Amino acid sequence: MSIWNKKEIVTENEYLKEDINVDVIIIGAGITGMTTAYYLKDYKSICVVDSGNIGHGVTLNTTAKINYFQERVYTKIANITSENKAVEYLNSQRYAIENLKNIIETEKIDCDFKQVPSFVFANTKSEVEPLKKEIEFLRKNNIDVIEKDLPSKITSYKSYCVSDTYTFNPIKYLQGIYNILKEKNIYLYENTRIFKVEKSDDEYICYSSKYHINAKKVVFACQYPFFISPFLLPLKSYIEKSYIIVSKVKKNGGFTCISSSSPTYSCRFYEDEGKIYQISLAESHNTAFKQNDSYHFKRVKEIFKLHDEDIIMSYSNTDIITTDHMPYIGKLKENMYIGSGYNTWGMTNGILASKVISDMILNKDNEYKDSFIPNRINLSNFIKLPLIVFSEAKSYIGPKIEKNKYWYSDNLKFIKKGGKSLAVYRDEKGTEHIVYNKCPHFGCSLLFNEKEKTWDCPCHSSRFDIDGRCIKGPSNYDISYKK
Repeated sequence: MSIWNKKEIVTENEYLKEDINVDVIIIGAGITGMTTAYYLKDYKSICVVDSGNIGHGVTLNTTAKINYFQERVYTKIANITSENKAVEYLNSQRYAIENLKNIIETEKIDCDFKQVPSFVFANTKSEVEPLKKEIEFLRKNNIDVIEKDLPSKITSYKSYCVSDTYTFNPIKYLQGIYNILKEKNIYLYENTRIFKVEKSDDEYICYSSKYHINAKKVVFACQYPFFISPFLLPLKSYIEKSYIIVSKVKKNGGFTCISSSSPTYSCRFYEDEGKIYQISLAESHNTAFKQNDSYHFKRVKEIFKLHDEDIIMSYSNTDIITTDHMPYIGKLKENMYIGSGYNTWGMTNGILASKVISDMILNKDNEYKDSFIPNRINLSNFIKLPLIVFSEAKSYIGPKIEKNKYWYSDNLKFIKKGGKSLAVYRDEKGTEHIVYNKCPHFGCSLLFNEKEKTWDCPCHSSRFDIDGRCIKGPSNYDISYKK
């Protein structure tokens, strides 16, 4: 459950019922996949498939900021690559915002799209000088940044503000895009999981559980692709988890804010049916090193001084953090494209990916077609490789060595049966839920999120419900135990 799906997207809820042939298949129906389909709506034949429902992946759990003022990302990029690359990334984010704005205005999509000021603030004294360098970079590139006190008691240190940023409701946006695509008779398949993609002559065969889709071009618009080779994403990124609490407030602050360094503190406001909500996010961390979900939800409450009676929902989200802080967008190999690694800024980078990829398919020129190529290699790949490998190893080995974490309740136990590792959770009604304690994607042992009642993979963020059904990839399989 998220603040955005208080009202579900109204769809025909179709799933793949036969073999079909299309020119383009888009795998993933979140912000990237659906917007790519929008840009390709007049191009030959296309289809969008999703393992779940439209917009129910990472897009559902976003804080939905449309923002180029992103912590201290530009000085980080400049230090790792070059200042020119940082400028290019800044321009790409502003380009993405304009593209989203154009879609919403042209199609008259009612999605609570609003211009709001955005703040980045120092959370400690040591963060002040690095933040000043970020502001210098932005001002040098003609961004009007002003020093201004954050209208909140989150910090007593420096904060800076820009005015040309936005917020919206991503599910309402996707509803608008869905309606446009249906009018164009574009294939939209929910609850259709693609397990395998094979090259055959001049096309790709994409296999679901019963049927397949033949396509000349494939777009991977899922957060984490289910394949390892040739992309090798595990060696170029790590998973960051964040915790979100939505609470009722009396006044709309009318701004968004985020801390300049990790651990991230972030909030925004949202009005719906006469009620005002604050969306608070904190405790972002590499999943290899911190795994006590209940503790992190508690910390969000403490940081933002939230009261239990005001809280309406809590949920977590994961992001792919790349070694150079820039997304992977573009051609993976011949007629295969990908948008991934959005570094917590999925709304702008999802729109950027959809425009770049669709322009490549349409043979249109795009100034960013070579900016964020998926197979790029730079110094950061080598500098950060030891950390990435260590994170992968710790995520993989840690839960295997110590399955029964000290913070788990007595309702959870681990057993061996038929040579297989099983986990058993007894719920409040006394019902036992039994699952295999291994992620089918890469064999990592799973962690139990007792707050959300899910099994979470610390390696690549696959997720399973309390009965083992896969609700988020890259895993393509369930972990349900059949007696």
